[in-house]
Amino acid sequence: MMVATHMQGKQVNDKIFAASGAANRAIAQLGREKVVNATLGSIYDEQERLACLPVVEEMFRALDMSEIVNYAPVAGLPDFIAAAQKATFAGCRPDGYIDGVATSGGSGALHNAIWNYSESGDAVLTHDWFWSPYRIMTVEPNRRLETFRFFTGDNRFDSRSFAEKVHLLLNQQESLLVILNTPAHNPTGYSLSDSEWDSVIDILRQTAKTGKRLTLMVDIAYIDYAGEKNASRKFMTKFSGLPANVLILFAFSMSKGFTMYGQRTGAIIALSSQKEVIDEFCTAMQITGRSTWSNINRGCMRLLADIYRDKELVARADREREELYQLIRRRANKLVGEAEQCSLNILPYFAGFFITVPARDPDRACALLNQENIFCVPLAKGVRIAVCAVPEHKIPGVAAKVARAIEQAGGSQ
Repeated sequence: MMVATHMQGKQVNDKIFAASGAANRAIAQLGREKVVNATLGSIYDEQERLACLPVVEEMFRALDMSEIVNYAPVAGLPDFIAAAQKATFAGCRPDGYIDGVATSGGSGALHNAIWNYSESGDAVLTHDWFWSPYRIMTVEPNRRLETFRFFTGDNRFDSRSFAEKVHLLLNQQESLLVILNTPAHNPTGYSLSDSEWDSVIDILRQTAKTGKRLTLMVDIAYIDYAGEKNASRKFMTKFSGLPANVLILFAFSMSKGFTMYGQRTGAIIALSSQKEVIDEFCTAMQITGRSTWSNINRGCMRLLADIYRDKELVARADREREELYQLIRRRANKLVGEAEQCSLNILPYFAGFFITVPARDPDRACALLNQENIFCVPLAKGVRIAVCAVPEHKIPGVAAKVARAIEQAGGSQ
């Protein structure tokens, strides 16, 4: 065995891409029309072509080649960072000191937060329904992922479980990084309400009185498909005036909102009541960026900066994205309606790319669905259905088949 000891025994088991691969093999064998591919979190149109905002495609194709092939500053192009902040906050910019550093997509923002705001051996806290790469992102740099119960019995955010786990972990360590994925949470489609955000912030304020360091990373990957732009960002203004030992981070990504999935362009945006905290943040993020990807996609950064220099281009991007949002909503509404008719117990869905169904044996349920040429993603506790990728005419009947497969595999959680 040649690999270093800290990597020995670790395995890659990405069920999302495994499920996508199985769906693509079925498509190659049977034809696209006979297969329901509800695996990857990418938007496909009604002809099952990968969607891209037309304004983004036009501007990307028009970029000067020097903007595509040239290096970029490690921190990112300054006008890109300014544009990323506008895209993040829209009309809901909180008060405080704010800055950002370019990252390799939203995943890079999460990686850099974990590396810089948690200690080796410590726990990182998130909800018990979560995007599976969170775990490998914490395990790989010698952290561990701990969870709190996301939902109460009546399917609301469980603030009591959150508070208990925050207090428990801060009795064991000197700092804590919390990751919350909202609005349009992956994999459930849940969005925290204003009152639920109030409870989160109250817990952070109360816990901060201990003097320990708290960092909240808000993963906003799906925010542009969570409803009206400012309404879905209203919660951000609640972060104004937090104690100096509470840092707020946002994982901004161009993958979903600007349909540039493979270009791996994003930013980590930080908010603090103290300038010194933001200065420290910028230094740390640049060091980590330089030591991992060095610098990121200049062309995609230039594209976003160019869009946000022109109000008409921003308005056009918003209109085109709204069409995709409504496309997903129609599909989701149809699936949710059929789920109610066949008593399929889905988790609370507000918006976003995915609908999730609790299951005792998700792997077996998905295997049974595969036999009917329906491909979903088995999670730890349920089956994820990517409504972003399934054309509306393929939705009818899916809920009933999922319900039958879950029942045959042992039932719901």
